[in-house]
Amino acid sequence: MSAMQKIVVLGATSEIAQQVQRVLARQGWEFLLVARSTARLSAVAADLRSRGAKQVIEYTADLADISRHTQLMAFVQERFPDFDCVLLAYGTMQDPEQCRHSVELSLREWDTNFVSAAALLTLFADVLEQKGAGCIAAITSVAGDRGRSSNYVYGAAKGALNIFLQGLRGRLYGSHVRVLTIKPGPVTTPMTAGLRQEKMFAAPAAVARDICRALDSSSRKEILYTPFYWRYVMAILKLIPERIFKRLTI
Repeated sequence: MSAMQKIVVLGATSEIAQQVQRVLARQGWEFLLVARSTARLSAVAADLRSRGAKQVIEYTADLADISRHTQLMAFVQERFPDFDCVLLAYGTMQDPEQCRHSVELSLREWDTNFVSAAALLTLFADVLEQKGAGCIAAITSVAGDRGRSSNYVYGAAKGALNIFLQGLRGRLYGSHVRVLTIKPGPVTTPMTAGLRQEKMFAAPAAVARDICRALDSSSRKEILYTPFYWRYVMAILKLIPERIFKRLTI
């Protein structure tokens, strides 16, 4: 069993987060769950309690609203001060075609997927740095590894988050706080429901198992591609020269 047992989940009602939480609940973890919908949050919390979670605390907030972050941190410090792990699992993916032509949609995508995420993790990083232990994990995407014509607005946000996490990892290295960047390929979730489902789409439960193994305190993993083959797919894509890559419709 992992030494870490107390986790704050930001975006707890997302499909991947729910699958992760179910695995951890069976291991007896304690949770502070944060999400926008009170009703959905309550349903998720009840499910985790039924699966063996020792404690489940709920907090309703729209995490894209940065003005709510200090209130959230105050709540965490009061009700769940001995947390040792944070999982950032929320995000949006607007229609790529609309984003290409809409400044408003593009800004919304960047604000949710990068700006608010970086703001939140800055606050949690300060707390864990003072503790001198713990883990910060964030779900980004393989889409952030290289800008592709099909979804470069979303990819830009995830790419920025990847770089932020890389720098944060260096900052916290001496404090013994591990920073885990989680890069899933396409996953069959409500967020991807509008996309053409292909063979390389992974099941949320399979991705969750990979994440839980990486979260274990005995793991030294810092970058997780899930499923594993995306590490090799993206390595090949990054080697393609720009003069050729720009012609590809992927």
